[in-house]
Amino acid sequence: MYLKKLSLINFKNFEHVELEFSEKINCFTGLNGIGKTNLLDAIYYLSFCKSYFNQIDSQNIKHDTDFFVIQGEFVRQERLEMIYCGLKSGKKKIFKRNDKEYEKLSEHIGLIPAVIISPDDNTLIIGGSEERRKYIDSVISQFDADYLHRLIKYNRILMQRNKMLKDFSAQKTVFKETLDIYDEQLAAEGSVIFSKRLDFIDKLLPIFQKYYSLISKGQETVDLIFKSQLLEANFIEMLQAARNKDMMLEYTSVGIHKDDLSLELQNRAIKKIGSQGQQKTYLAALKFAQYEFLKSVSGLKPILLLDDIFDKFDSERVGQIIELTADADFGQIFITDTNENRIKNALSQISVKSNVYSIEKNTIELEQK
Repeated sequence: MYLKKLSLINFKNFEHVELEFSEKINCFTGLNGIGKTNLLDAIYYLSFCKSYFNQIDSQNIKHDTDFFVIQGEFVRQERLEMIYCGLKSGKKKIFKRNDKEYEKLSEHIGLIPAVIISPDDNTLIIGGSEERRKYIDSVISQFDADYLHRLIKYNRILMQRNKMLKDFSAQKTVFKETLDIYDEQLAAEGSVIFSKRLDFIDKLLPIFQKYYSLISKGQETVDLIFKSQLLEANFIEMLQAARNKDMMLEYTSVGIHKDDLSLELQNRAIKKIGSQGQQKTYLAALKFAQYEFLKSVSGLKPILLLDDIFDKFDSERVGQIIELTADADFGQIFITDTNENRIKNALSQISVKSNVYSIEKNTIELEQK
């Protein structure tokens, strides 16, 4: 699977852009702030129906305009797939596949699998548990539509239960039978979500350890430890035991919305002991493992988006990553870098077709290799 053509109108800093791509490696080079990352984000949009970097859709419309359009022509299992995303200020976002509009955006998730590696990924290490849950959810949702459906349903029930707890507090009254119904619904969805998360981490771990060893030359040990209250207790019993506490707090204090993932290096949290280089290697290995896992379960090679990942790497490690991704196990790759010479030198070491796009303020020049 690969992206053949991309067209943008009024997306972020681009007024109008039309690009054609290599089936293998495509590199965007230029100064910071010139729009390299915005091109990757447009591709991400076509996969996930949203921006990776700015979740408020309207803020991705070019300044002084009132709409944006992103269109991509993909080749997927030897068929052309035309994907359209359009947004007008104050209107609902429109997503189409081959001119047919989706009723629900969730129906599109998984059609165009993609993996992005970005400096923003550091929030997985330094951020709260919500960031790591989002990571787990985003991966599983790309290959398991039932998981995404259950997750949406769980979050809706959780909001309703929390609202009821607040209402009970304000009205100084409690309807136990209603809470029992919400508890049963939460437990039904949450128990399945928990099992699928646990299974995913169990399968991802050895792949992640393999990639970390490849990139770091096997000098350190890494681990991913899934943490959940459901590892120790039954969901329904846990909700019932926490009911009085929840009514005091006015929110649901237990459940899979408290799950976390401990990212460890040498048996300690990487955020405490990892250098910038180690953290960057850790995240790159995690995303490469995600890539291989998605490929194995979907039968498709996801699109790989590498945003400015070489900044803290020496030339040897840059070469290792380029050589790794140029392998036949990987499909189409998009790379951004401020250092055009660094990218060209790395590409010169491999015999793979690649395009290098040099971006300046109003022009994008293509050089093919």
